Amino acid sequence: MKILLALLGIFTFGSSMAQAPQKNLYSIVIEVDNFRNSKGVAQFALYNRDGTIPDEKLKKYYKKEVGEIKDGKSRVTFENIPGGRYAVTVLHDENSNEEIDKIFFYPKEGFGISNFQEISLSNRPNFSKASFELTEDAKKKIKLIYK
Repeated sequence: MKILLALLGIFTFGSSMAQAPQKNLYSIVIEVDNFRNSKGVAQFALYNRDGTIPDEKLKKYYKKEVGEIKDGKSRVTFENIPGGRYAVTVLHDENSNEEIDKIFFYPKEGFGISNFQEISLSNRPNFSKASFELTEDAKKKIKLIYK
């Protein structure tokens, strides 16, 4: 009887473990290849909710990575990201102050955002316009905009 109860317990525990829902995790590779110089660093920020973009002080992000700039290029990978909606920004932080420096309304340093080729007063970024659905591993190429 003890053996039967032990086997029943093992079977029940094993079945419950096999049915545990698994959350899908993905990676996002972000590439930039148009830095104007190799000064400073590349600040890559990943956002996952509405209202987080614009983020002039780089404080509202979900995850952030700093990339080295070499030969006008930088690349980072965000790992173990649950499926959902995301947007990416990249800042060529030439003075390494972790902020978007501006002249009037425009970024002084290079700045890029997913789904944007240019930024203007009539084409201002927000999470809704910049976001994409993550349902598998992804690679995004971001174009830096210099004014």
